[in-house]
Amino acid sequence: MASAKFYGTGRRKKSIARVYLVPGTGNITINKRTIDEYLGLETLKLIVRQPLVATETSDKFDVLVNVRGGGFSGQAGAIRHGISRALLQADAEYRPVLKKAGYLTRDPRMKERKKYGLKAARRAPQFSKR
Repeated sequence: MASAKFYGTGRRKKSIARVYLVPGTGNITINKRTIDEYLGLETLKLIVRQPLVATETSDKFDVLVNVRGGGFSGQAGAIRHGISRALLQADAEYRPVLKKAGYLTRDPRMKERKKYGLKAARRAPQFSKR
């Protein structure tokens, strides 16, 4: 792994994350900011770190992320997906661990479209007898 750069694209809802893994000490940089500056909630930071913890590589790689679109939760999911894919490029032996945990599966849930005659995707107008 001499100065290699491993790449993975992660997607979730409207978010797209471009993730680069570089051999290092375990720093996570998202949009040129540290993970603590970028993500406020501890749960989101936990989600981002899950693939690294599962494969026991948290201190072996520096993670460089470019993420855009969606909200913080979707972005965290996209980053997790991207890190998982990049880890596969780094070492294919991580596949069973990541697959079993479900980090390689792209979450297909998307926002449902609004339908005509309704106020939202499923929200009907208020009913009144008179």
